[in-house]
Amino acid sequence: MSTAVRIYDESNIATFVSARAGETRIWQSISFLQCDHDYAASLRDAAQFGIRYVLLGIPEDIGPRANCGQGGAELGWQAFLKRFLNQPDNQFLSGDKVLLLGEVDTLAIQTRALSLDNANSEQLAQLRTLCADLDSQVIATLAPIFAAGLEPIIIGGGHNNAFGILQAHFEASKHAAGAINFDPHADFRACEGRHSGNGFSYAHQAGSLSHYHVIGLHEHKNNQTILTQLQNAGFGFSSYQAIKTRQTQSLSASLDKALATMPSDIPLGVELDVDAIVGMPASALTYQGFTSSDAEYFVYRMAQARNAKYLHLCEAAPARHPLGEQAGIEHCGQILTNLANAYLSTRQQRR
Repeated sequence: MSTAVRIYDESNIATFVSARAGETRIWQSISFLQCDHDYAASLRDAAQFGIRYVLLGIPEDIGPRANCGQGGAELGWQAFLKRFLNQPDNQFLSGDKVLLLGEVDTLAIQTRALSLDNANSEQLAQLRTLCADLDSQVIATLAPIFAAGLEPIIIGGGHNNAFGILQAHFEASKHAAGAINFDPHADFRACEGRHSGNGFSYAHQAGSLSHYHVIGLHEHKNNQTILTQLQNAGFGFSSYQAIKTRQTQSLSASLDKALATMPSDIPLGVELDVDAIVGMPASALTYQGFTSSDAEYFVYRMAQARNAKYLHLCEAAPARHPLGEQAGIEHCGQILTNLANAYLSTRQQRR
């Protein structure tokens, strides 16, 4: 059994869910992993029994803090579960092919990171070392999921985890993937030690990312070195200013352009940093951005792609809500659920 993942059963969600007479809710139709011995074999068995999608949480905020940012992203997964699991199971969205796996076991790493101050250069270096340790946990958890032919929906934590996800996919498939990222930041900073701002540059360097396009890149939130490195790698973007400020291209046309850069025979990763959404409680809260409906449309369009292999929703930080953590739990839970719904319902209709 893998020690990198905390596998859930019904007891782990008991405090999040409720029932109502006359209706079936998602939590009542969803599956849990029966894992008495071998983790990878149990995932293969789940696939044989009809499971197609795997829900996985990464409750951590080490990556954003290692990027000299704020914490709080460890609560995104919990916020999602409270809202998602209590939805009705119906003709538009069913849980019968969905596995609620659990969460990457981040407890020991998070505990070691708690007292570290990212304003101190030595402690910042320690945070980046811990972020690399987290990568190993993410890879060990996800590689068997990809190897079993399952599609993970990964929620919570920072965008640092894009590297672990792409590496896990590469280890399982031996194929580099493409990724389309809805994000004001390219997350293509220098490979200076792991953090949430360089997941894609590390993946490119490691050979697990072959094609990359950013939707909504903010022209004033990415330094020239990042933009140059992105160009030198042969990767592209459609900027927020082009779509929203100058309106020289629509969001739909930008998505067409991004998809056209991805060969149809390579695996596609769907990446969404919720700090692209205006007013979203996130590691980098913004009051200028896309609407949540724009973000849902992005996920819907990406989920239509036959070669989509995963959805990654990151950086939700309920504690960053101006009215406090509980308001943030409600806000993040609703948005993350709507985004996951857009992916799942679209994928289920394709099959």
